[in-house]
Amino acid sequence: MKLLWFVLAALALPAQPISRSLNDINWMQFQELIPSKIETILIPVGTMEAHGVINNGADNTAPEAIVKAIAEPLNAVYAPVLPYGVTGALAPYAGGFSIKESHYRAFLTDVLEGWAGHGFKNLIIVNGHGGPQTAILESIATDVGSRLRVRVMVINWWSLASDLTKEIFGEDGGHAGWNETAYVQAVDPKLVDAKRYSDDLATARPAPSTWFAYPFPSSIILYQPKQGYVRFDTDKAERYRKAVNERIRSLIADTVAKWDKAKIFRD
Repeated sequence: MKLLWFVLAALALPAQPISRSLNDINWMQFQELIPSKIETILIPVGTMEAHGVINNGADNTAPEAIVKAIAEPLNAVYAPVLPYGVTGALAPYAGGFSIKESHYRAFLTDVLEGWAGHGFKNLIIVNGHGGPQTAILESIATDVGSRLRVRVMVINWWSLASDLTKEIFGEDGGHAGWNETAYVQAVDPKLVDAKRYSDDLATARPAPSTWFAYPFPSSIILYQPKQGYVRFDTDKAERYRKAVNERIRSLIADTVAKWDKAKIFRD
């Protein structure tokens, strides 16, 4: 009888996906899961541009690693990373790549509309790239959310984690600075070419209305003068990665819970 009880209990449990990656499941598995069992999709986006001594695709590496880490506890799935974005003053560096804003808007709009059309109620964009791309994503999110009556969120991970950067490293960070380099280091140390690093590779971001240069003179852009120089501390890098992941997981869970409590777009 005990064996029969365990079998029946197991059969009563909700089916778990074989993978949280939409790349890895087939159409029949998708049909069984979405939207009856899973309503949340995580969409990592980034771009290709120079990042000091880490990979040109760092803006893809970080959000992709984040969504992989947090999908299961959020009962979410994650889409393939969208690796091309609107790159600004670093586009001329070797390997840099940029999509015209009009094309990017149209493409991202189609992506969100497509996933919403499959029944996802919560579309969570985890963004790895700053500059004009952040405002563009917010605009697209507002447009798609209001027209299709779905809940859309945009998270710029490095900004959300700014206090964690100061707590763990004792100072502010930067584009390809200690914080971003540490996250990539914790994800995959092979993507960090530490032997090429020196502090003179970095330039502090100019104060508003002081100076402008295109291309920017360095691919490491410090948020504050004399803060954020890269120090390759393995322990701090792993601590930072875990703290960032938990901060983002917690924010998404809290936001979805509040949407649900308010019955937003539940008709």
